[in-house]
Order: sequence, then structure tokens, then C-alpha cells
Amino acid sequence: MRSVRLVCSVLILAAWAASPLAGQALNGGNGLMYFGTYAETIKVLDESTFEMIDEIPLSIGLPLNVSPSHNRERLYVTDARFEHVEVIDLATRKSVDRFTLSEGNKTVRLWGFDVEPRERFAILLVKITTKEIDRYETSGAILLRYDLQSHTVTDTIPWPDEQERDFARFMFSQNGDLAYFFADEIIVLETEGFTEVDRWALEHELDDGMGRFNFGFPGSPYEEPGFYTGLFRLTDAVQNRRMMGVARVNLDERKVDFYMLGPSESVSFTLAPGRTKAYGLRRQVGNYEFWTFDLERRRVERKQPFDGRPRMSLLPSSNGQYLYIFGAGNTIDIYDADTYAFLRTVTLDADMIATVLLPGAGR
Repeated sequence: MRSVRLVCSVLILAAWAASPLAGQALNGGNGLMYFGTYAETIKVLDESTFEMIDEIPLSIGLPLNVSPSHNRERLYVTDARFEHVEVIDLATRKSVDRFTLSEGNKTVRLWGFDVEPRERFAILLVKITTKEIDRYETSGAILLRYDLQSHTVTDTIPWPDEQERDFARFMFSQNGDLAYFFADEIIVLETEGFTEVDRWALEHELDDGMGRFNFGFPGSPYEEPGFYTGLFRLTDAVQNRRMMGVARVNLDERKVDFYMLGPSESVSFTLAPGRTKAYGLRRQVGNYEFWTFDLERRRVERKQPFDGRPRMSLLPSSNGQYLYIFGAGNTIDIYDADTYAFLRTVTLDADMIATVLLPGAGR
């Protein structure tokens, strides 16, 4: 294995030396990257220079999750205790709001959170722990409608099919008039009274006999609004083997385009700008690989071993030329997207927790 890796490294270096990018200053595009850190701040990196250009202090502590608003003008930051949300205005890079439902002897944990596109309200999945004199009492899971302007709970949303779940995923349609609740089927609710208006059995979109359609609806800064592109996996009922393919789902119109790639592999999938390619990582210790998916020809274009990390994530740059590897720690490794050649490392002054890339947001 070591000799194979050595040969691959030599080939990669040779390809990089011949590349038109060799000797040039790196420019990842016109995006900004936001890193939530253990320093209880959000670091801002400019892709065009790979320099840190700002730091946003947080008042809620460690930023466990950082999510952009639908219009990409704000960040919603959830703390590591799942109790507080802080809102960052990206134009000024300042905190403009924060809220929590915890008060007194009641601790309210936010186990699910999605903001309506017009930012009038959010759907919260919560559990409430009440500290009594001699005990703690914890509620079941509750769905709430939370008004973001008045900071009040305005409704308790009935569980679809009256089936309470410890964890649930939901998201909004592009205009906010519908909410999609992901269960065995996708249950479509209108967002005034949260009554059911439709159901979509996604697996019925596949050919008969292909089995259950497991699809994660991954978000991507490079995808069209309302569309979701990613890997899906299923079990071949005839051969009893796991298979994988690529699907692109139009959630609002309930349409699916999909194709199979072959036997299921432990690989991730991240869409690239232009949506003609995607990249993935195999993250088995001692067997780290880059993957390139050709979405136009509907095939895996290439794979390549590389010296990865036990914990890592991948994002393509906003101009499509580079791959960013980051995760545990305070460094971002930059690779050439065509050759997989390692180019440089960017070092933050604090370990990172959560990351958001917003194309077109650069100065």
C-alpha cells in the first residue's frame, strides 16, 4: 500500500507541476467561509486571498451549528447546550438577535430548528426538563411554532399521524407556505394551521422492486433553490446487496431524476459549482480517498488515495478549482480539484466546530 501511495504522490506532483495553476497565487473564488470556533467566535475567511478578514464574537458560547437563512443574509447559530440561538447579520457581521425558551426551573433543549424563508417564524422540536424540589421531569418531544419577532411560542403543532418522535426532520417550501415533515413518507403541511395537504411516498418514484429509497436531502450552496442532489442507497431485493446511486429531487414539484452507480460504498457526496460534478471522501482510517462524480455522464470519474484525517469534511471552492479539507482542528488543507494535488494549508487561531461557505458573498 505504501508503494502505491508513493507512486500516486509522484504522479500528482508531476501533474501539478504541469498545471496552469502552478506558481500562481491561489484564488478560490468570490465566496466567504464562516467558521464557528471553540473560541466562541465566528471566523470569516475570504476565498479570494485565503486570509481571515473578520471575527464575529458570540454571546451564547460554543457555536455547535451554523445555518444560513434562505436569503443568505443572516446566520442562525445554535449553542452546544441546544438552548440558545443567536442571529448574525452578514452585511454588518454583528449579532442582531438571540433567543432561548429556557427560563426559571425549565430547561428547553432545541433538538430541531428550521426558519421559515421569510423569517417570520421557526419550527422548533423541543424537550422540556423541569427541575422540581426532589427530581427532574422531562417532557416528550414537542413541535412548536415560534414567532421570531415577538419571541413567543404561538402554536403547538400536532404530530403528523399522532406519532410522537424523539427526532424529526422538517423543512419549508421556497415560499414558506408548506412544511415538509420527513417520516416513512414525506408529509406536506400548510403553515397556517399545520394541517396535512399532501403525502409523497418517495420510494414509489423508483422502478418497481428496487426497494426503499434512502435519501438525505443534503443542502448545498451550489444547488438551485428547491432542489436537492445527493447519493441514495437501497438494497437489491433479488441479489440482497446494497447499491447506491445519485438522485436530484425537486421537492416543491415532487419530481425525482435518478440513476444507479453500482455497489454501495462508504463515500460522501458534495455538489460542485455548476452542478456537473460532485466530490466525495472515503473516510476509512488508513484508506482515505478522493472521489469525483461526473454528473453529466452519470458515472464515477475517478478515485485517488490521499493522506487524509480521521475526522474531516469536504467543500469545493466557489470557482470549482479547489477542494477544501477541514474538520477537527484549526487547519484547512487545499487541494487541486482536477489533480488532487495538495497546494497549501490555511491555519486558524482556534479550532473549528461548524462551517458555512456562501458563494458570491466576497468583498
